[in-house]
Amino acid sequence: MSSGASSNRDIDEIDLLRAAEYGLLSLLLGKAPDTETLARVAQLKGDASDLGMAHVELAAAASATDDHTASKEFFGLFIGLGRGELLPYASYYLTGFLHERPLARVREDLELLGIERAGPSREPEDHIAILLEVMAGLARGDFDAEFAEQARFFERHLKPWAARMFADLEMSGTANFYRAVGRVGRVFMELEAEAFALSE
Repeated sequence: MSSGASSNRDIDEIDLLRAAEYGLLSLLLGKAPDTETLARVAQLKGDASDLGMAHVELAAAASATDDHTASKEFFGLFIGLGRGELLPYASYYLTGFLHERPLARVREDLELLGIERAGPSREPEDHIAILLEVMAGLARGDFDAEFAEQARFFERHLKPWAARMFADLEMSGTANFYRAVGRVGRVFMELEAEAFALSE
């Protein structure tokens, strides 16, 4: 995602950490991790918080897998022969169908924010990885948008379904590495929902 405008405001440490979390989840849900990505994820540290423990679990899962295994798992979960086990799109989770009104709403809001697609991805804009990437950019200050825009984008496009999708991933019987990704995502989505509610 790219924007013609960029904000020069100072980004505080918490927003940088939030951006990193969104970026990590976007990276892992956008494509299967390669060896270098798995090695970086294996370096994650955590504390005694729910998110910290989820990071420890994800690091252990990354250490215990290789790129070939992770790639097969990613294919089975998100692509499949015909379709994957999970369809990580707002339209599907909110309506039961692809390319529905939630996708149109995402496109409308991206246009309002002046955000354009960059790169070769053919995924519709309501794919979880794209929405997470937009949130990472908003938190980092990549786009000329106020904090209220972050809250609005999250409330409209992630809060109604993302935690549920991550919980489905966490509960998947076929996921190993991605079960840990699901836990990190679910906990982080719940924390973000609480934080945005407090900021109102």
